[in-house]
Amino acid sequence: MLSTQAPQSASEPTPSNTSRWGSIAWVNSKRPTRGCSKRTTWRQRSLNSRHTTTLPYSVLRRRGGFGGSLPGRPRIPSARTRRTASSWLLERSDSLAIVCHDNPDPDCLASALGLEHIAASLGVEHIDVLYGGGITHQQNRAMVNVLDLDIDPFEADSIGEYESVGFVDHARPGRNNTVPSESEIDVVIDHHDVEPADAAYVDHRTEVGATATILTEYLREFEYEPDERLWTALLFGIRRETLAFQRGTTRSEYAAAQFLHPHVDTEVVRELNSTLFSTGTLNAIGKAISDREIRGSWLVSNAGRTTERDAIPQAADYLLNLEGINTTIVFAVVDDSIQLSARSRDSRVHIGEWFEETLSDCGSAGGHRNMAGGRIGLDTFVSGDGIADEVIDLAARSLTRRLFTAIEEVS
Repeated sequence: MLSTQAPQSASEPTPSNTSRWGSIAWVNSKRPTRGCSKRTTWRQRSLNSRHTTTLPYSVLRRRGGFGGSLPGRPRIPSARTRRTASSWLLERSDSLAIVCHDNPDPDCLASALGLEHIAASLGVEHIDVLYGGGITHQQNRAMVNVLDLDIDPFEADSIGEYESVGFVDHARPGRNNTVPSESEIDVVIDHHDVEPADAAYVDHRTEVGATATILTEYLREFEYEPDERLWTALLFGIRRETLAFQRGTTRSEYAAAQFLHPHVDTEVVRELNSTLFSTGTLNAIGKAISDREIRGSWLVSNAGRTTERDAIPQAADYLLNLEGINTTIVFAVVDDSIQLSARSRDSRVHIGEWFEETLSDCGSAGGHRNMAGGRIGLDTFVSGDGIADEVIDLAARSLTRRLFTAIEEVS
């Protein structure tokens, strides 16, 4: 069973913002349909100036999505504008696929649950929450089981069966998901620093610390009755994404937590926060600790071969607590690939961009300023009997040398 929830975000627009730039109304009534031209537009009208501006989706997307800025104007922080646009879109859909990114984390799961709740309230009859990869992290598994989340594996050939497709906590088909890259996406809600798909509705806010924060804002603005299960999922999602409000936390996360907290099941939150390590996770973290190599304030570690993919970012988080270390990179072989996670508190380095540049010719990578992930396929090394240990050792040494060479260039 799997489902998802999401926490709240940004604060109300101030009266001065509203009076200066006016409210935004949606004045066209034609719903964009799948396969329609991307030239289809929304028309925005400033009620104060009586001026109508017609913007294509691509412009709206570049300027922060619905509720973003008009040409030549600062961003309009209007949650109600986003609410109007999103509800207008969903009310005209009979079926919705909410697609999580591969190996979904609590922020993604909670956000999906939040969007599912909103869509159901707007009359969408058939809603599926889907995911790729696996749910292996002990807290993620516990979240699914304890909150009885209804979520199913994603199948690429089923995407065309839905009238609308929504992404939460990721933004592009084929990137950190198994959705075909040519697929049309209708809704994107995300906080990651990546260029989002050219969807009909995009709420892309890199200035907040969690996607669940954005969904919480929607729930607050829609004035829903508190739902203990959903509120609990959202608060847990925000807490995990921000590492207990210590990473990338903004005023929006604190506002979301304040809104959610009176209606959460604190015993469930305590249970989710105290989930136990599996033996495989503990072994991988232990190997990462013992095999660490340090150059200056950078640490690189090989966690060996593991079936616990989520042990890799956990090890990277844990090793960042080592005195004198500002950046950690941990990698391990999972199935037929090397999976990598990086964490940094060095303000001079955007670890996501650095990671992407370093691994661009041998794999895929990317992420935020302070956290990133990557993958390098080992397909060429696979024989009938699988990947030989000698090959893994050689690949690990080669990768370590590459990483330290790149580190020297920025140190």
